[in-house]
Amino acid sequence: MYDKKPYFYGTGRRKHSVARVRVYTGTGSIKVNGRDIDDYFGLETLKLIVRQPLALTDTLGKFDIECNVAGGGVTGQAGAIRHGLSRALLQYNEELRPLLKKAGFLTRDPRMKERKKYGLKAARRAPQFSKR
Repeated sequence: MYDKKPYFYGTGRRKHSVARVRVYTGTGSIKVNGRDIDDYFGLETLKLIVRQPLALTDTLGKFDIECNVAGGGVTGQAGAIRHGLSRALLQYNEELRPLLKKAGFLTRDPRMKERKKYGLKAARRAPQFSKR
């Protein structure tokens, strides 16, 4: 469908999720891994997270968005798409930077899962103590 049309591109990351986002001029459809956003994300809050950069910049019906996202869970994937979409909107218009920066959409969230330590059952969970 969008084989040769010009587009704006952004890569977004959150936790273990990586999203490759392409923004085409269009009518406002959002596709995630070839599926409609309503089919892909069940929770309304996740759809809201993905649409936040568009709502902030008043571009909600102006673009068609194609996302390929892999890794992590649904919340991480939604955050990765938001990050990638924000970066792609910067390619479209660099004047949106202060607005997106103030909202925190351009900042890569550095929080990751803490590694498991030896002698423990998880990152901080110690084995149960038994007196006898």
